[in-house]
Amino acid sequence: MILYDNLERLREDVKACGRDITLVAACKTRTRETVAEFMNSAPDFVLGENRVQELIEKYDEQYRWHFIGRLQTNKVKYIIDKVELIHSLDRTELAAEIEKQAAKRGKVQDCLVEVNMGAEESKGGIEPDRVNGFIESLKGYAHIKVLGIMSVLPKSDDEELLHRLYDGLYEVYERAKILNGANVDIKYLSAGMSGDYKIALGHGANMLRLGSLLFGQRQ
Repeated sequence: MILYDNLERLREDVKACGRDITLVAACKTRTRETVAEFMNSAPDFVLGENRVQELIEKYDEQYRWHFIGRLQTNKVKYIIDKVELIHSLDRTELAAEIEKQAAKRGKVQDCLVEVNMGAEESKGGIEPDRVNGFIESLKGYAHIKVLGIMSVLPKSDDEELLHRLYDGLYEVYERAKILNGANVDIKYLSAGMSGDYKIALGHGANMLRLGSLLFGQRQ
């Protein structure tokens, strides 16, 4: 199922914010057929996959792919030649494996550093006050380029809480933008999903990851 009315409203909201926004269609559990139908209607989208096995099964080189889920080090080798951007770089051992696998293929892998804004134990990401230090620690990796910040904020009906967290996330992003180096170019703030993308747009996000808004609830 593709919710074309929602897609149209999303485009209106993005246009109204007045910034260039990268739109990522989160296609976890969706079929290859649904993905192809969607991309025929929305070729400006990037496809985002949370699971390595699903990405391998659905992969089609005519589309742009991002990896947006928690990434195990032993799975990096399976996706390194398939994805433009890894959203979930959050630990040194993962950086070392991405560096190793990217070097083998003679490529520079673009990455975002994942931040755990809600301090949720069930989610990946590093603490907000460690972000700049972590990015600095990556400067020796010639085959990784850090292009921004990503966060998965808590699911909550408390909009005041979400606004506070998004304010904090934007501060993390702004602090990271002062960093420079051969492999650091902070320009993306990947935040905002189907339930809170309007709040994210209001707090400076320029990359949205949208699933149920586009495809309906997962079965």
